[in-house]
Amino acid sequence: MSKVSILGLKLPSDPRWVNLASISLSEVLTDHAFCEQKAATSCISLIQRYPEKERLVQELSPIVTEEWGHFRQVYAEMQKRGFMLGRQRKDMYVNALQEHQVKGGHPDDVLLDRLLIFALIEARSCERFRLLSEGLDDAYLREFYRKFMISEAGHYRLFIDLAHAYLPEEKVRTRWQEWLKMEAAIMDNLEVRGDRMH
Repeated sequence: MSKVSILGLKLPSDPRWVNLASISLSEVLTDHAFCEQKAATSCISLIQRYPEKERLVQELSPIVTEEWGHFRQVYAEMQKRGFMLGRQRKDMYVNALQEHQVKGGHPDDVLLDRLLIFALIEARSCERFRLLSEGLDDAYLREFYRKFMISEAGHYRLFIDLAHAYLPEEKVRTRWQEWLKMEAAIMDNLEVRGDRMH
């Protein structure tokens, strides 16, 4: 297995994933499309929950538009290739992350976990897009996913920056390390599937 990971992730994706994704292209594009849609709605939910946090609202408002634009790009690519948008499926990766988040605790802890979960999702998506940008045979799709990789890296950084903006640095650093370990354990226990982005 590759030992190269990015953005602090403790466990790189199984190298078999990109090969499986390449033979399940319509399925992985469908899952990618819905991931972009969920990213937009997640940003909206944060804005709705924390309207008093001016920087958060200002920073995430354009991300909503960007993520929805990504959904449209992926959907357009599917149409160009004659693929139909399939049905949305449960994201086992995201569901597993959410099982570990603080529930009913101090509001600051809840906010921190929400921001760090979003940062993790963006980091893992960035890593998966990198694999696609390097491992697919289709040159057009390699460039397609390279652009998504760059975008996700920026979103990861934004969520980390927002955590530091609203919470003590040491608290953010400690909890982030805990999340990195939990995320690695989740990845280690998930089935390697080429029809999912995560």
